[in-house]
Amino acid sequence: MPTLQTNSLMKTLYSFLIFILFTSLPVFASSEYFVEAIDQESDALLKKITTWRQHLHKYPELSNREFKTAKYIEQHLRSLGLDVKTGIAKTGLVAMLKGDKPGPLVALRADMDALPVVEQTGLPFASTEKTTFNGLDVGVMHACGHDAHMAILMGVAEFFTKHKTELAGSIMFIFQPAEEGPPVGEEGGAKLMLKEGIFKENKPDVVFGLHVNPAPDGVIAYREGPTMAAADSWKIIVTGKQAHGSAPWAGVDPIMISSQIVSAFNTIVSRKLDIRNLPAVISVGSVHGGVRSNIIPNEVVMEGTVRTYDPKMREKIITEMTTLAKSTAEMNGGSAEVIIPNGSNYPVTINDPDLTARVLPILKNVVASKEYLVRTDRSTGAEDFSYYAQEVPGFFFFLGVTEEGKDWTKVAGNHSPYFEVSDASLDTGVKAFVHLTSGFLFQEY
Repeated sequence: MPTLQTNSLMKTLYSFLIFILFTSLPVFASSEYFVEAIDQESDALLKKITTWRQHLHKYPELSNREFKTAKYIEQHLRSLGLDVKTGIAKTGLVAMLKGDKPGPLVALRADMDALPVVEQTGLPFASTEKTTFNGLDVGVMHACGHDAHMAILMGVAEFFTKHKTELAGSIMFIFQPAEEGPPVGEEGGAKLMLKEGIFKENKPDVVFGLHVNPAPDGVIAYREGPTMAAADSWKIIVTGKQAHGSAPWAGVDPIMISSQIVSAFNTIVSRKLDIRNLPAVISVGSVHGGVRSNIIPNEVVMEGTVRTYDPKMREKIITEMTTLAKSTAEMNGGSAEVIIPNGSNYPVTINDPDLTARVLPILKNVVASKEYLVRTDRSTGAEDFSYYAQEVPGFFFFLGVTEEGKDWTKVAGNHSPYFEVSDASLDTGVKAFVHLTSGFLFQEY
């Protein structure tokens, strides 16, 4: 029978063995580790991100022409020791970071292209770049904030690379060209990146993306389900018969036919669609015909866009537009060629409802107060992030970037030559990506 002294010795030995066992086991991090780390490191990281953003803003490039932009990003990613693949969809890059522990794969996406806009901000790092677009001499400007998107993702890549040993799972960093649409006659953007197989070798479990917008600095806006519209560019060529302006009866006037078509298009949404649940938009963006006042031209070319949230509604609009254009032209002795879509078209951007519900508690910890997390209205803008979200569950959100002290309702919007981004707001973008990514990798929401 063991003595009390023996029992005491056995208990001491048992406690010692338990201590050795548990202190020798690896300590697994949680998302809290990354949340605390980004809070501590954000000030220093923001200085780097600001430098990157201002450089990218000063030297913008148009869609499918982001050669210097891609090189700048590539140098940074390779300096981090990441596995980088270049030349995807012409100028795109994909970098993979594999954590030291197994886990899911999260994809994060930033777009790279600028717009044919002459910058008017007067900023010290304003763009003075010029190029040719569709045969016209144009300026080049990051008037949609893609410079901010790239800099944020560069910062996120640096942060997670630094903490790779604590990472459970992997991260795919997607730097995508041509979100604004490739040049006429070219492929590009998210659709081409997927076509070239970026999700075939490594298919993510989820994909996250963001877009900067005029809103108070640090606001995060979201919506579940259909969030941004499908976009279809269209083109209609109306052919008549050229004649002298003094004798219109001797010809067939394509300008008059075109004006009737435009008027008829306004009745499609207002009279032929049930828009009680989902809206739709048909816009005419350009009408070109004729060279002088006393000549009725032979041809008029019209272009515009259709925005929808429902595939059936989209098909009905295209059918109605085609029927109206052709019948109106024929009724007046002319003809109409209808091209829909004309070039690139984007599907509806859908935030996976289940994923949205899961990430909201995480985002509440990112914003300064609950009022800064906003469920927003649907946007009639379009995003080719939609292609990624067709492949895997996606979540796309909006980041307010209006400088503190300015009235965000009065500042210039995206695509304006006066559009500005507050560098301070980039901190919220980085933290949002870090919280979302680490939360998903550790399955904590």
